Amino acid sequence: MESKEFKALKEQLLSCRRNGFDRMDAAERSAMESYCTDYKAFLDTSKTERLCAGEVVRLAEQAGYRPYVRGAAVKPGDKVYLCNRGKSVLLAHIGEKPLTEGVQIAAAHIDSPRLDLKPNPLYEDGELAYFKTHYYGGIRKYQWVTLPLELHGVVVLCSGERVTVNIGAAPDDPRLVITDLLPHLGAEQNKKPLAEAIPAETLNLLLGSEPIGDAEESGRVKLAVMKLLNEKYGITEDDFTSAELEAVPALNACDIGLDRSLIGAYGQDDRVCGYAALRALLDLPETPERTAVCVLADKEEIGSDGVTGMQSAAFDTFMEDLCAAQDVPLRACFEKSFCLSTDVTAAYDPDFGDVYEKRNAALINYGVGLCKYTGARGKSGASDADAETVGYVRGLFEQAGVIWQIAELGKVDIGGGGTVAMYMANRNIATLDAGVPVLSMHAPFETVGKLDCWETYKGIRAVYQAKTGIVEK
Repeated sequence: MESKEFKALKEQLLSCRRNGFDRMDAAERSAMESYCTDYKAFLDTSKTERLCAGEVVRLAEQAGYRPYVRGAAVKPGDKVYLCNRGKSVLLAHIGEKPLTEGVQIAAAHIDSPRLDLKPNPLYEDGELAYFKTHYYGGIRKYQWVTLPLELHGVVVLCSGERVTVNIGAAPDDPRLVITDLLPHLGAEQNKKPLAEAIPAETLNLLLGSEPIGDAEESGRVKLAVMKLLNEKYGITEDDFTSAELEAVPALNACDIGLDRSLIGAYGQDDRVCGYAALRALLDLPETPERTAVCVLADKEEIGSDGVTGMQSAAFDTFMEDLCAAQDVPLRACFEKSFCLSTDVTAAYDPDFGDVYEKRNAALINYGVGLCKYTGARGKSGASDADAETVGYVRGLFEQAGVIWQIAELGKVDIGGGGTVAMYMANRNIATLDAGVPVLSMHAPFETVGKLDCWETYKGIRAVYQAKTGIVEK
């Protein structure tokens, strides 16, 4: 076989992964940069699920979406949303085809690993005041010490009044911090495994040091801090019982790398896909053929349980209400629907290459990662999409010119992770995982490639704009 013939056959039959920048023109790069600028601004205003849900509602209403009222008629072109308890959002752009034909769904989550305050958090020790915390989701505890932190959330008083707390976001605001042991005294700490070097009960937020009252009195710094909180928010110590306060990094999104090809920020798992799912919906230029639905759920990092999680009936109720408006059984709609479960995947990191199986690992700048299954080890906790579902998405992406790659979360025996995919699939909705590859996933500061953000947006847009569902083939 001649060399020319060999090369032609190789190109025809074998996979050839290429860096996405080798496939982009100048116009595409400009569109990517514009999108990523908006995304960074979104991250800075959306550091908790409550803040994120509020920003989603603002952007949706700006794009012509209106709150859905149960019993209201829906017709092609209608844009509706439902904000579930201020912590998750469901949106739908009603398509030309009836809901009997199914819907096109993009589902992401907007919660991220963080530190929550305990119900009785305030104490004093060594004439320093602290908040006790309880970490939320899968964190590496050693990463959260010596970082500037913000505090966001709500306090609900006995009267039912809700008080919004925001400390550390404004440029002139004070920040909070968790201290660490100095290296001069850290010989024993250094001997401990990473998971044990920083016990959870030492993740205490430093609040202040200045006392009030007479020197003979006790708890003077604690009282001083509580006085400041009372003056600003009108709360007392007992009100922490009914509070929901979250400590998050006081770090804004920024470009990473001398070439500015990457984005660094807190909370990109999974607001990078949440923003893509939202933005792709809001950017639809016309009424889609099939109804497009965006699900931005809460509680994924702790198992998707609870009233705002993907396992709750909130999504079913929203969809059932839409179906009832068209006299369509919910199950009939679900069985012809498709969901792209848009959650981040692990990007191959050369510094830790031994935990990845490189042939199936996602690479930065190679586009949105398609993950046939998530789960752990023997695919435990995976929806494990069938070949027809994967083929359907491949076809949509290829037709739309989306740069994509295969993704898998590390070597089989090493570990694993889950998404909302199985909870959608359990509803008899054909589902496939896809998302942005991330470096330093679950860290207080995560890194993604701009190209991958852009291609994920394009991929979700292709799903929303699909003219046929998977079961129609």
